Amino acid sequence: MAIKPPFTALDIKRADGGFYHGNSVPIALLSKSIMVGLVIWALVWPGNANSTLGSWNGRLLENFNSFYIIIVGAFVVLLAVIAVLPSTGRRIMGRPGEKPEFSNFSWFSMMFGAGLGVGLMVFATAEPLGLWGSNPVVLAGDVAPNTEESLQSAYRYTFAHYGFHAWAIYVVTGLSLAYYAYTRDMPLTIRSALTPLFGKLMNGFLGHVVDVLGVVATILGVSVTIGFGVSQFIDGLYSITGMEWMMNMSGDAPAPNKVGLIAGLAMIMALSILSAVSGVGRGVKYLSNLNLVLSIILLGTFIIFGSFLFAMTTYATALIDYLLNFFSISFGAYGPQSGAAFAAALPDAAVPFADALRGGATNAWGSFEGFKAGLEGEAAALPDDVLQAAYAAGEAGRQFGWQSGWTTFYWAWWIAFSPFVGLFLARISKGRSVREFILGCVVAPALVCFAWMTILGGTAIDLELTGGAEGAIIGASNTAKLFVTLGEMISGGFLTGITIMCVVLILTFLVTSADSGILVMNTIMSGGDQETGIKHRIVWGIILTLVIGTLLIAGGTDGDALGALRNAMIIGALPFTIVMGLMCLALIKALYRDGLREKHGLAPETQAAE
Repeated sequence: MAIKPPFTALDIKRADGGFYHGNSVPIALLSKSIMVGLVIWALVWPGNANSTLGSWNGRLLENFNSFYIIIVGAFVVLLAVIAVLPSTGRRIMGRPGEKPEFSNFSWFSMMFGAGLGVGLMVFATAEPLGLWGSNPVVLAGDVAPNTEESLQSAYRYTFAHYGFHAWAIYVVTGLSLAYYAYTRDMPLTIRSALTPLFGKLMNGFLGHVVDVLGVVATILGVSVTIGFGVSQFIDGLYSITGMEWMMNMSGDAPAPNKVGLIAGLAMIMALSILSAVSGVGRGVKYLSNLNLVLSIILLGTFIIFGSFLFAMTTYATALIDYLLNFFSISFGAYGPQSGAAFAAALPDAAVPFADALRGGATNAWGSFEGFKAGLEGEAAALPDDVLQAAYAAGEAGRQFGWQSGWTTFYWAWWIAFSPFVGLFLARISKGRSVREFILGCVVAPALVCFAWMTILGGTAIDLELTGGAEGAIIGASNTAKLFVTLGEMISGGFLTGITIMCVVLILTFLVTSADSGILVMNTIMSGGDQETGIKHRIVWGIILTLVIGTLLIAGGTDGDALGALRNAMIIGALPFTIVMGLMCLALIKALYRDGLREKHGLAPETQAAE
């Protein structure tokens, strides 16, 4: 039987002149139309946009929560199998005998830079602390929140959210792009990854749709990252200056208000556009170097003045616990609990009060004490053992609410971010073997993320456990927890200096993320070209600013200004999740067929396109 050569005749038509010279006009117009429509909707009808996005997000999670959980688990398993199998793991992403473009040291350094970003600055303290008080083990009633007993499960899920699962998402996209680009000389763009399945169809409208989904996902993923980062940036400025006009002071803890967020966004995006215009060689490169230096200083501060021994002990035990529970985390998906299912699980004495009991019993962010305190009338007078049973009856609902609010949010965020990070990983990995790429890009950055989470987050938890913080860190907003932890750990002029350094680090991380996102969007629109026109970088920088700004304005109260951004991102990530599933099928087919071609003596350099 003749072995057909792979399809490599990908033809992305680009404009020969005019404003869109060098770009695919359909991709550009479709992407911009979607984003401009979102901006107009959020600007003209902010209340409707916020409520509609929230409603869509709620329905999406009810129907697709299990899909998100299981497909990410499948990504991890698929990459492990590809890496372990000799026939696939040894393949070089390049021509036979081609050497890696970068040394191992430079390659790992750049991956570390990709792993250290705004997400870690915000969540290195907020994530472990939040999960210390609420995680599936706590919700099941097996351990009490915010105790030594709940520390293990807190880090189990912290490592899950920032560990091998997260990087597997990036690597699925990165491996698909790199494999076709370097073994088949195809452009570094999303549609290339689906050519083994759809062939010539990727030259037409279907290919445009795939690339547009990549652009939209990137915009929304970068938007959420910048949204969190701007919030932390304003928290940092408030810690330094005490300027209350940037903050909402009416809540339990100060939080950035919309005026502060929009002002911070305008400054950061102006710098990002300037950096993107200067290009990777100047803007991104110099900012990345500065990020690395400031990150080492911040980490060193926590090592010297924080709870380093506590953190390292936690690192070792948490890593073992994470690995032992790996498959249950990967495939333990929950669906919503219906009213009928809740009522059926109640003791007879509580059945007449099912409607009154259900809200509190299924609240993933509450506790048994809060459940009892929220009851009124006859329901509040039920015996304690009946209330305990009623609370236990709502566990399935609590687990679903927690998983969809934490884990699924992260999976959607990483999926939306994967065109950006995946393209970066692909760019720096030419000449690597498939096994080297998978292990290097999944394991190494994850271990760095674990270190950040245990050193910064472990210090915050230790301060709360020993009573030094007296609840101050737990009570702070997520984006302020880093600064409150620093305030409990050090003092005086040194505290001021480190806080200023953190604000600068957040600023540079934000600018790096935004300008890299702008460059990636232009790369996709130009059919894989890495050198894109300055005017298009400016246009996409402005569009990105407007998307974030209008969704912040539409995002309800100041305390939940990021709500509309989060909802839009989860909704926008779903279509690209389906694209990533197809990428996996395409990669399996490509690796298998290339194996057959090798057996029949068809070397890659002799394969002609169909």
